Amino acid sequence: MPRGKIRAFVFVVGLVAPSFFITACVQKGPAQRAGASLDQAVQDMKDAVDPPGPAQKAGRALDRAIGN
Repeated sequence: MPRGKIRAFVFVVGLVAPSFFITACVQKGPAQRAGASLDQAVQDMKDAVDPPGPAQKAGRALDRAIGN
């Protein structure tokens, strides 16, 4: 592959790649929020049967803190 084509490819990738990160910052839609609520309800039911240990509680708190 000639050097000019490689530079053009890297330039295009450099322009396109940041757009993927920008679009990832969009707020959740109604279906995503409903799915998250359903996931939380299932997790609550599991926790009622088998309560989480201290490490699981700490991990979940960390996930909530960073927005996961």
